[in-house]
Amino acid sequence: MWRAVVETALLFITPFVAYALFHVAQRRWPFVRELWHGRIVSLLTIAGLLVAIIGIVTLGLTRLNQGAYVPAHVENGKLKPGRFE
Repeated sequence: MWRAVVETALLFITPFVAYALFHVAQRRWPFVRELWHGRIVSLLTIAGLLVAIIGIVTLGLTRLNQGAYVPAHVENGKLKPGRFE
């Protein structure tokens, strides 16, 4: 569960980090208030949401081929690990 939350949060933060790195590449200090005005933050938030949604959908579609999960169980006195079938 935590993995899904962390992956989604990292995808959402990506545009903000890219914007800050852009300003670092321009040799400007990225944490100046004037660079983060309302319109920029709004656009970065929308971009972050789109990246997170696309990432979630992509991860969901690529994990469809794993099949059904069979949990770990005891068979003939031996522990069989969980697996996808």
